[in-house]
Order: sequence, then C-alpha cells, then structure tokens
Amino acid sequence: MSDQYDVELTEDHVMLRDMVRKFADKEIAPVVERDENEHRFQRELVTQMAELNLFGCPVPEEYGGNGMGYLAHAIATEEIGRVSGSLRVAFNMQTMGTAMSILKWGSEELKRKYIPALMSAEILGCFGITEPDAGSDTASMTTTATKDGSEYVLNGRKMWITWCPVADMSVVFAMTDKKAKHRGMSVFVMDMDAPGVSTKAIKDKLGLWACPTGEIIMEDVRVPASNMLGQEGKGFGYLMQELISTRLSAAAGAVGTCQAALDESIKYANERSQFGSRIAEFQMVQEVIARMVVETEAARALVWRCAIQKDKGLVNNNRETVLAKFYACRAADEVPDLALEVLSAYGYSNEYPIARILRDGKVYKILEGATNIMKMILATDALGIKKANR
Repeated sequence: MSDQYDVELTEDHVMLRDMVRKFADKEIAPVVERDENEHRFQRELVTQMAELNLFGCPVPEEYGGNGMGYLAHAIATEEIGRVSGSLRVAFNMQTMGTAMSILKWGSEELKRKYIPALMSAEILGCFGITEPDAGSDTASMTTTATKDGSEYVLNGRKMWITWCPVADMSVVFAMTDKKAKHRGMSVFVMDMDAPGVSTKAIKDKLGLWACPTGEIIMEDVRVPASNMLGQEGKGFGYLMQELISTRLSAAAGAVGTCQAALDESIKYANERSQFGSRIAEFQMVQEVIARMVVETEAARALVWRCAIQKDKGLVNNNRETVLAKFYACRAADEVPDLALEVLSAYGYSNEYPIARILRDGKVYKILEGATNIMKMILATDALGIKKANR
C-alpha cells in the first residue's frame, strides 16, 4: 500500500492509521472470508473496534469520543473498508447516522443516554430512511408519526436498513404532516425493542454477506415526544445534513475497497508467471495497474479534501462531499473490475478475495445516495440551477 500521503498527516493520524491497519490485518482479515461465506455477523469485532475508540473520531470526549476529527474518521473507515466492506458500515451505524445526528439535534438527555453507549458498542445503532416505495425520493416516505399527548405513534415500514436485525436503537425519519410533504418530516430516536417494532432480515444480497440488512415494521410504536431530534417538521433538512456525514464514510470505505483490489492485483502480478515472465512485466498488465493506482489515489484525495474541510469547520460542505462520494464510489465499482482483468480466472473464483471485493464494491454506487443523484447535485450546482452548500 502506498504511504506517499504520510507527509500530509499529523503524527497522530499516522499512529491511528497504523493501529487500525494492524488491527484489521490481525483480527478481521483471517476470518473475513469465512464470515462472509457463512453470512455471519460478529458483534465481538465491532466491540473490539469500539475499544480502540474508532467510532469516536468526530465525537467530543465528553460523550465518549476522542475528538480527532473527520480526517481521522476517514482514515479509520478506509482501513477497515480495505479488509471488510461488511464491517465498514459500523462507522455509519455507530457514528455518522446515529451518534452525530443525536449530537447535532438531540437533547442533552438523549446525548448522554445514547452517544456513549454507541461509542462503546454497548448498543448497536441503525437509521431508517429508505422505504419500499421511497428510495432517492425521500420526501415521498409514508411512515407516519402522530402526536398523542406526550408521545408520538409511529406506523410504517423501512426497507434495506443496515443492521436493523441486530440493532438496539434507530434514528427514524417519519412524516408528522403528510400534506406538507418534505416540510412535514420529523426524526425520532426509537428503541428497537419497543412494543410494535419488528424486523425481517434480507439475506439474498449480491454482497456484504456478513452485514445484517433488513426491514423495520412499525405498528403503533409509541415513542416519547422527548425522543424527537430537533424541531417537528424540520426532518428533511436534518436528513440532508445527515447524508453529508454518512456519504463521507461511504466514500472513505470505497477507497478502502479500491486499495484492497489494487493490493491483490499487485501481489498477483508479481507472483504469476506466463510465457516465462512475471505478468507484472507485461505492458497490458501495467496499463491496468496504472489505471487502478490513479483511480484509488484520486478518490482518496477527494475524500481527504472533504474531511479536512470539515475539520476546518465547513461541516456542511455538500458539494465536496458529493464529489468525493460520486468519484470514490464509482471507483469502488471500476477498480475491482480491473483487478478481475489482472487475476483473470482466479479472480472469478473464491480462491482469491477479488470476487468478494468486486461484489462488495457494487453497493457503494447505491447507498447514501445513488450515483445519478450525485450527478444531479453536481450538474445543477455547476449550471447554477441549484447551488450546493459549500
């Protein structure tokens, strides 16, 4: 793996990267293939990640974080994503989609109750946005939250929710005023063991086999009004801000996928011989490797720029986040595909990890905003039709 970016990292960043890399290689890599093939989620590994305080980089120390910032978060996410796409999602489930939402809009009571527990992995989190008929068009969600005294009653279904079969809590978006459309959306913290909450696992997926995914069904679920985040009817704006956070994690994980594919290709090219020479000496192979290097380094540069901006206070840098998400997640699809060209038939088999890396890389173009949505945001910004936050 290239370490040419070391000159841009502080000593603390380098130490963090090396620690996470060592942990991922020692604890996750030896079991990742078995876990994926057996569709096994290991909560113990998430707990170990929490013990290293990997989830706390953008979270203040008073709530159990370490306050290292967004660049540190991106570095840790990439290193875990390099070894396991399934475990990479922990950074959104424990941090960006849950803890950071509560930190931004929750009461002090909610912050104290949930954030430290998420940081330590005492509880696992998830967040409910997507529905069976509401994907990119989030404003058309049909889940409702009706005020009843000191409570809200939630009814509806959420689909493709990462970790919902194993989660202890969820940040759920629902309509408190359906007639107002996106201006009628609100957001709540919901305990997954509350009466009326049930889940259904989705097991037949292309990739991320060790990552539990499913459906949340809410039937007259009563949530205290104090569990609302922010103000009623402001949920759509909060959702857009939440996505600015979760997209950074997705982009950083995508860079890890690119690096994993590149590492495997370089290793194989230097070991495999044909026509009396290592295939690394063949110009066609070198051309493919060069393209993989460029895509990986460019994706990382965009992700780091985005994270550094956030560390400087520009946390709602939507345009730069979308740029990083679009480029890195597209690269996570294309770079493993190039690796398949290098490994050929061996890459197509489960003897090497490229098949898994390729499958897992596909999802990045879908989660946290589909590729076409990213294109639309960038195009309308460039054309002056609708400016993205900068």
